[in-house]
Amino acid sequence: MPARKPPPSVNSPPRRRAAGGTAKAAASGRLGGRIGPAQTARIETGPEAVDPATLTEIFRRFHAAEPEPKGELHYVNPFTLLVAVVLSAQATDRGVNLATGPLFAVADTPEKMLALGEETVRGFIRTIGLFNTKAKNVIALSRILVEQHGGAVPASLEALQVLPGVGAKTASVVLNIAFQVPRIAVDTHIFRVSNRIPLFVGSTTDKVQAGLEAIVPEPYRLHAHHWLILHGRYTCKARKPECRRCLIADLCQYPSKTAA
Repeated sequence: MPARKPPPSVNSPPRRRAAGGTAKAAASGRLGGRIGPAQTARIETGPEAVDPATLTEIFRRFHAAEPEPKGELHYVNPFTLLVAVVLSAQATDRGVNLATGPLFAVADTPEKMLALGEETVRGFIRTIGLFNTKAKNVIALSRILVEQHGGAVPASLEALQVLPGVGAKTASVVLNIAFQVPRIAVDTHIFRVSNRIPLFVGSTTDKVQAGLEAIVPEPYRLHAHHWLILHGRYTCKARKPECRRCLIADLCQYPSKTAA
């Protein structure tokens, strides 16, 4: 007869409150990293979302510290931005920039990219993860842009999402940066920060994006994407947040702040 499992110890540490279920950690924390809507991550949250006045003050401080935040992917026009974001899935921004510098020097339009061909593009991006698939996607999306959009990147979520290698998050990033559309594309950094403070508590990236876009005050919505990503990347880090130098430490309700 198989032995019974012992009951949980009364001295076992309590489970932390999580945003979401038992899901895997999200796939990529980079600007263009893909996170499917069904994926969740275990994120410890504050007791309840901050009130509207506190939310406004948080973004007022972000704005005061950096009025014009910028992403870290290098690009020269909407097309190269689109390609850079597609390439950044499951890759670091630094790694993408090292590859795209030489690539964009010779192909900064879809017409030029098509002229290079898939094999040559593959050679330029060989140091990036999933480079075979990404090279195919870059050539395929370039062909669609030439044949269906006159070589221009469309400023439409629906049109962007049908391009190979482009999902809802990638499309939101392109719309926000290239066309000044106030979209808040949620990667692992924004997902973590939103649930920790919390700004909006959601179990999936899609829910957090919809929630943030509904509550972030309009004057701050355009740049909210970058403020939250940079805050999560350099201050509110996953394993050891640097609360001692956080601009909003007094407003954040995260239960496990690091000691000053």
